Amino acid sequence: MRILYVENHAVFAETVTRQFLSDHSVVVVPSIAAAEDALRGSEFDLLLADYDLDDGKGDELVRRVDGGKMKIIGVSSHQAGTDALMKAGADMVCGKMDFDEIEIAIERVF
Repeated sequence: MRILYVENHAVFAETVTRQFLSDHSVVVVPSIAAAEDALRGSEFDLLLADYDLDDGKGDELVRRVDGGKMKIIGVSSHQAGTDALMKAGADMVCGKMDFDEIEIAIERVF
């Protein structure tokens, strides 16, 4: 599966990718702008969108993405982010402290 993972903390993204997403093809980008560029140039099956990004909030990106073409899982470390991502149209949200369950979340949205 091709995953676009929008996460501005490089060490966290690297750890998550290595520990929990190694069976997938993952492209990590740090910002909404970089995500939009990646989405224009490639097709992905899944968008993992962090809520707190340097150039905005992840719910902004979720609203802009055509969820009909790919599934969207939001990522947040707090309830306000979780609520905003779901309201914006994410298929579900995975808490940052619950990434050991990301494969279960992926299976649920597909």
